[in-house]
Amino acid sequence: MSFNQFFTYLFIGFLMAASLQAKAKRLLIPMDEFNQTNHLKAYGIAYWVINQDIEVEWLLNYKGGSFLLPYHDRFKTECQIRNVSFEVLSEAQALDIKTQISSPAVNMEVVKLEKAPKIAVYSPKSKQPWDDAVTLVLTYAEIPYDLIYDEEVLGDLLPKYDWLHLHHEDFTGQYGKFYASFRSAPWYIDQKKQAEQAAHAMGFQKVSQQKLAITKKIKDYTIGGGFLFAMCSATDSYDIALAAEGVDICEPMFDGDASEPNYQNKLNYNTTLAFKDFTLVKDPMRYEFSNIDVTQNRQVQAQKDFFTLFEFSAKWDVVPTMLCQNHTQIIKGFMGQTTAFNKTLIKSDVLILGELQIINEARYIHGNLGKGTWTFYGGHDPEDYQHRVGDPKTELELYPNSPGYRLILNNILFPAAKKEKQKT
Repeated sequence: MSFNQFFTYLFIGFLMAASLQAKAKRLLIPMDEFNQTNHLKAYGIAYWVINQDIEVEWLLNYKGGSFLLPYHDRFKTECQIRNVSFEVLSEAQALDIKTQISSPAVNMEVVKLEKAPKIAVYSPKSKQPWDDAVTLVLTYAEIPYDLIYDEEVLGDLLPKYDWLHLHHEDFTGQYGKFYASFRSAPWYIDQKKQAEQAAHAMGFQKVSQQKLAITKKIKDYTIGGGFLFAMCSATDSYDIALAAEGVDICEPMFDGDASEPNYQNKLNYNTTLAFKDFTLVKDPMRYEFSNIDVTQNRQVQAQKDFFTLFEFSAKWDVVPTMLCQNHTQIIKGFMGQTTAFNKTLIKSDVLILGELQIINEARYIHGNLGKGTWTFYGGHDPEDYQHRVGDPKTELELYPNSPGYRLILNNILFPAAKKEKQKT
């Protein structure tokens, strides 16, 4: 072969490669404030694609934490069906974006999402999806999950799941401390009776003893590599249950006998995940567990109630960066039985992700436990400022761009990231 022929073939090969590259496409799902019509369903698209064993790249801090995925007509059509905004890019355009992200001068990173996490929600089967913000947004985003409760946890089924959410549970056995307001309500009487029957059927004398066994199983699950997420009263009541192991903190209307004398001084804070040195509320007529929660002491007007997300280094602090992806760093506040956490009672190794600094409260916190992680998020419903028992459900069709709900969905996708990214 002559030099000219070799050069000709080489040139033709270069043109063919360039042509193929030009034809290759990627789908970019922008997640910034102005270019996404439905942020919440965008997470559902990302999960749906990963669930087909197709890798999605999470572009941290690029246009609000955008998603980059291979182009396919099915993916494009699904975005259109779910009203999720997207852009079709050439491979060259996608490479330009990733080159920009790789620069040390920008606070951005690319994280590969490879395996769709199997999701469980710890909740009574009788609860409706709209009783809880997580099940509400999972349903809206079309992300599948299983409901599990005490029988499944005690039956050692937790290892089947990658990610576990704790519904608005009271792990102390005090039935949410609803006694003062609802002790005569048929639903309260019925739930208490059912809980006692279930505890006895599982071999426990008291509901508090059964819930302690549940908290310990969940803790073991997290230590073994599980991803734990909780909101509202499931956060502080969980740690209180752990600290009160072997100590009766329940008054007679909850478990039939008196609480243990001097029980405050018998708490063991070494066993808790997030909180230390807290003081329990002994009065059964007060709708509060302890001074971990700031609900009854905070004086913040609703129109001024906001919390701020911290900005972390995307290249070095990948996990908190994933958990804080959003199109705004200032999030509208919302209340719950447990609204936010007293910062003075948070352990020193806990990472605060979001706070209202002027009154020293943390709203969104995270920590490691063994091979796993946990995240606590204060409040009941990010789009219902003061949700009360019996209030109508939130219609997420009215809030498709909710930054408060985005924080929940960040936690859903977090387990899909490559393990080495999670450890950094």
